[in-house]
Amino acid sequence: MKFAGFFRQDFSQLPLDLLRPILEQLTDRRRDLSSCALVNRNFNRAAIPLLYSVLDSRVVSKSDKTVVYHPSTTLNKRPELAQYVSHVTETGAVHRGLTPHYPNITEDTLHALSLCINLRSMTWVDDFKRFPGSDAVFLSFIAVVRNHPLRSLTIRTHSDLGEEAWAQLTTLTGLRKISIWCLEGPPYLLGNGWADRLRTSLTHLELGRCAGIPSTLLLSVLSQLPLLQNIRLKGAPSNAIPKILTFLPNLRSLDTEYLVSGPSNARLAPNRDEMATLRHLTVRTSSIDAMGPLKLWAWITTILPRPGLETLKLHAFTLHMGHTRIPRAFILDLATMQANSLKHFIAGDAEFTLPDIECLCYKFPKLETLECLVVAPDPDAIAAAVEKAVNLKTLRLRVHWICTDEQPAPLDLTLEQALNWMLRTESSQLRIIGINSVVYTGKWILEGQILKFEVVADVEGDKWNT
Repeated sequence: MKFAGFFRQDFSQLPLDLLRPILEQLTDRRRDLSSCALVNRNFNRAAIPLLYSVLDSRVVSKSDKTVVYHPSTTLNKRPELAQYVSHVTETGAVHRGLTPHYPNITEDTLHALSLCINLRSMTWVDDFKRFPGSDAVFLSFIAVVRNHPLRSLTIRTHSDLGEEAWAQLTTLTGLRKISIWCLEGPPYLLGNGWADRLRTSLTHLELGRCAGIPSTLLLSVLSQLPLLQNIRLKGAPSNAIPKILTFLPNLRSLDTEYLVSGPSNARLAPNRDEMATLRHLTVRTSSIDAMGPLKLWAWITTILPRPGLETLKLHAFTLHMGHTRIPRAFILDLATMQANSLKHFIAGDAEFTLPDIECLCYKFPKLETLECLVVAPDPDAIAAAVEKAVNLKTLRLRVHWICTDEQPAPLDLTLEQALNWMLRTESSQLRIIGINSVVYTGKWILEGQILKFEVVADVEGDKWNT
C-alpha cells in the first residue's frame, strides 16, 4: 500500500495528533486501515479504533461454497476491541441456516454485541421472506442493544417483522434517528405511542412505506415529533406535505415523492407563515401525467414560502414519450425566493435548454453544483451557457449532442477543453466536470518547484436514475 509505505519513510515529519484525521480520509477504509495498523505502534493505535468503529456481517458466494464474514469471531477472541464499535450491520441471511459449519453464529454474535458498550447505531437487513424462528432472532438482538446507548436504528426488510418485534421496538427510547423500510405489514411504527416516547429525542425519520396511510394518521404522528430536522417519506400524500411542514418548525431537510393528488382537502390547507424553512429538498417521482407537471412546479414553490433553500434534487423525471423539461417559469418563480441561497441544483433526467441553463446560472449567483440533461450542438455552447456561474464547482451533464450530415456529434470533451473550462477565470472554482459517463477532475499539483494544474479523466457507471 503506497499510503502506508510513504509514512514508513517520512513518519518523523508527521505530528502524532494528525494521524487520526488523516486516516479518516481514506476511501477503502477496511483495506487501507488494515494496512496502516501494521506500519508501527503509533499507526496501530490510530488505525484500530477506526477499523473497528463500523462493523458488518456479510455472506459472500465463492464458486461452489458460501463464506461468512462476521466480526463476532474477532470480538469474542479480543473483547478489548469491542469498545471501539459504534455501528453494526446485521444481515438476516447469516442467521438463516446458510452456514451449517457455524451453528453458533447467532449466539456468538449476540455475545460479541453485548461487549460493544459504546454502540450508537444498528442496521438490520433481511431481503427474504419470514421463516420459522426469524422473529426470535431479531427479538434477541433488540434485547441486547436496548442495554446500549443506541441512538440510531435502521431496518430494511422484505417481510413484516411481526407484532411482537414491533411491540419491543416501540419501547426503545432515546433514539435520534429511525429508518424503517419494510415492504409488507401494517404501519406499526405509526401506533403504540412510540412517537410520544421519542418526542424529546428524534431528529431524523425515514418511513419507506406510507402508501395507503390516511393523511390524518400521518399528520397526527408527525405532530408529536417537533424536533425533527430531517425526514424522508415514501408514498406520503403530496397534498399533506405542506401541512406537515407547519408541525415541524425545526425541519431543514425533506425527501419525499410527488404523487399526483386528487382534489385538495380543506383540512390540509397550510398556513404558509408557520411552515418550516427548508434547506434541502429532494422530490422523487416515477412518471408525470398530462396534468402533473403544472401541479408539480406550483407544489414545490408552495412548500418553499421563504428564502433559505440550499439544495434542490429532482429524481426520475421521465415521461412515456421522453424526458420532461423544467419550465422557465419555474426557474424564475424559484429565484424570487431562493436566488441568494440555492447552491446545488440536481435535476437528474429532467431536461434543460441551453438558454434555461444560462438563466439558471444568472439567477442563482451562489450556484456550486449543477446536474441535468441538456441538448447541445458542441462543448463550446455549454461553456458559454455556464459562463455566469462564477461559483460553480461541479458540473455534471447528460448531453444529447445535436448532429447533422454536415456536423457529426462531438466526442464529449478533450482534456484540454476540460482544463480550459476549469481555468476559465483566475477565480474559477470548477474542479469536476461530468459529461455523460466521463468525469474530468482537476487539481493543482507541485512538481519539483513548479505548481501546475492537472486534469484526469475517469469513466463511471450511469448514476442518473439513482
